[in-house]
Amino acid sequence: MQKNRAIDFWVGLFMIGGFAALLFLALKAGNLGSFSTGGTYAVKAKFDNIGGLKVRAPVKSAGVVIGRVGSIGFDPVTFQAVVQMNIEESYQFPRDTSAKILTSGLLGEQYVGFEPGGEEEVLKSGSVIKSTQSAVVLENLISQFLYNKAADTPPADGK
Repeated sequence: MQKNRAIDFWVGLFMIGGFAALLFLALKAGNLGSFSTGGTYAVKAKFDNIGGLKVRAPVKSAGVVIGRVGSIGFDPVTFQAVVQMNIEESYQFPRDTSAKILTSGLLGEQYVGFEPGGEEEVLKSGSVIKSTQSAVVLENLISQFLYNKAADTPPADGK
């Protein structure tokens, strides 16, 4: 009887460890693995194309995560995507900071990259970043390359 209790204990401990591992994996997959205890301020930027950018995608500067994408919308007047980002208050950026959508690796996740400007005045909650660069879409690059190659190829009849 005592042996069965010991086995039950170890099986239960193993199950708890498995559930903890699954929870960790789910949080990482959903970009919820990092929690910030400090406050944030919201800034917006408009992009012509956001590619595969998603809500909760990281906002990075110099490789450091400084915030997360809060929401993504569409401006029906300018026909641009409006990305609202929540930046941690401990990171203050100049008002002329530029934002671009980058990709981790060749086919990795997309994130917003900040390049600080040189102004004295800093971004505040509700500020709009004016200098943006849209995502590079791999399909557009491939089609442009193929189109250029086709234009360079001489006709088949030799004329």
